[in-house]
Amino acid sequence: MNSFFGLNVGLKSLFASQAALNTINHNISNADTVGYSRQVVSLKASRALSTSDGSGMVGTGVNIESIVQIRNVFLDQRYWQESSQYGEYSVKSNSLSELESLLSDSDEGLNDALDSFTSAMEDLANDPSDDSARSAMVAEGSALCEYLNNMYGTLEDLLDENNSAVKTEVDEINSLANQISALNQQIYKAESTGDTANDLRDQRAVLIDQLSAVADVEVKEVSYGTLANGQQDLRLSIKINGVSLVNHFSVNELECYENSDGTYGVQWAETHNEVSFTGGEIKGYLDMCQGDGSDGGFKGIPYYMNQLNTFARSLAKAFNEGIYADGESHSSGHAGGVGLDGSTGVRFFSYEEKSTDELMDSGADMDEIYANITAGNISLSADVLNDTDQIATSSVAGEEENSDNLTELIEMFDDSEVFNNGTPEDYINAVYATLGIETALVSKLSNVHENVVELIDSHKTSISGVSLDEETTNLIKYQLAYSAAAKVISVMDEILDVTINSLGAS
Repeated sequence: MNSFFGLNVGLKSLFASQAALNTINHNISNADTVGYSRQVVSLKASRALSTSDGSGMVGTGVNIESIVQIRNVFLDQRYWQESSQYGEYSVKSNSLSELESLLSDSDEGLNDALDSFTSAMEDLANDPSDDSARSAMVAEGSALCEYLNNMYGTLEDLLDENNSAVKTEVDEINSLANQISALNQQIYKAESTGDTANDLRDQRAVLIDQLSAVADVEVKEVSYGTLANGQQDLRLSIKINGVSLVNHFSVNELECYENSDGTYGVQWAETHNEVSFTGGEIKGYLDMCQGDGSDGGFKGIPYYMNQLNTFARSLAKAFNEGIYADGESHSSGHAGGVGLDGSTGVRFFSYEEKSTDELMDSGADMDEIYANITAGNISLSADVLNDTDQIATSSVAGEEENSDNLTELIEMFDDSEVFNNGTPEDYINAVYATLGIETALVSKLSNVHENVVELIDSHKTSISGVSLDEETTNLIKYQLAYSAAAKVISVMDEILDVTINSLGAS
C-alpha cells in the first residue's frame, strides 16, 4: 500500500461525485424533453485490499460502473400494444362519427325527402289531371334522387379521404422504420466500444411509440452473443404480424397497390405479399375503406354505400315494376299504369336520366337492369322529366281522373314487404340504428384504450420521468459528497506534505 493510497481513494470519490453531478445536470436539462428517461450513475465499491498484518481489509474507494437509464421494458411493451389498439379505434370512432353526422336524419334528411315525395303523390291522386300537381311530383321525385346522389357523393368523398390516409400511413411507417434503422446503427456503433447510448435509445423509443400508434408492432431486442469487448451483441427487431419490418440495420418497406374498386391494399415492397394488420391507425383506415360487413366483419364506408345502393335499387324496382324484396310481383307498378296521354310501360325511376327504353335495354333481366342503379346515379326517367303526362296515375286507359294506380304506389310506402326489414322508412331507420350502435361501440372502445394508454404513460413517467425536486435533492447530496471528497484530498495532501517535509528535514 503506497503513500498515495489515500489520495487515490479521494480522487475516485471526487470523480464519482463529479459524474453524478454531470448526470443530474443532464437530467434537469432534459426534464421537458419528450421521451427522455432519467439517468443515474451506477456506483460500486472498488475491490478492497488485505492489510499486511492480516487484520482485515482496507477499502479502496468507489468505481463508476455505468450511467444507467431508468426505464421499464415491460411498460414499454404494454404501451406499444395499447397504443396500437387505441390508434385503430380512434380512427374508426372519428370516421364513423363523421359518417353518422352525414347520414343523420335531420330536417332535410332522407325520411323527409320520402315524406315530401309521398305528399306530392297524394296531392296528384286527388286531382290526376292537374299539371301543377304533376310537376310537383316530378320535382319532389327529383329532389329525392338528388338527396340520395348527394349522400352517396359525400360518402365517396369520405372514402377518398380515408383511402388517401392509408397511403400516408404507409409512407409514415416506412419513414419511421428507416429512422429507427439509422439509430440502430448509431447505437450499435456506440455500444460496441463499451458505452451505453442512453440518449439514442430514448430517441429510438420515441420513434417506436409513434410507430406503434400507426401499426401493430412486435418489438424485441435480441442478444446474438457477446462482442469482443465483452458487451452483449444486442440487435433490435420490429415485426408486423410476424414479418420483419426492421431487422437491426435492414428495413423491409411497405407499398400500396390499388384494388379493383380503387381502394388501396398494402403489401411488402420486396415480396408483394399482402400485409395483415391487427391494429394501429392504418388498420382503422383500411377497415373504413374495405369493411363491407360481410361474414360478420366490420361495417365501414362500403357497407353504408351498399345499403344506400340497395335502397335506391329496391325502391326503383318496387315503384317501377311492383317487384318487392322477395322477388315477387306485388302490384303492377308504375309501368303497369296509364299516363294522362295514354302511355303505358313507362318507368318513373331510372339512372343518369336515361329513358325507359335505355333502362330496359341495359340488362338481360330485371336483376341486371336494376343493378345499374346506385344511390349515386338514380334519377327520374327522361320520359317523365320531359313530359309529366306520362306519370301513370290511372289503372286503365281513357280515364283522366282515375288515380287507382297512383294510389297503389302510395300504399307501397307503407308496405312492410317492400324491403326485407320493412317499409322504405323502416329500412332507412334500420341503417341509422346500425350506424348509431357501431359508432357508440367503437367510441367506447376508443375511450377504454385511450384511458389505458394514459394510465401506462403515467406509470412510465413516474418511473422514467425527471422529478426536479428529486434531482435538486440529489444535486445537494452529491455537491456535499464532492466537497467532502475534495476535503479528504486536501487533508491527505497536508499529511503527505508534513510526512515528506519531515522526512526531508531528518
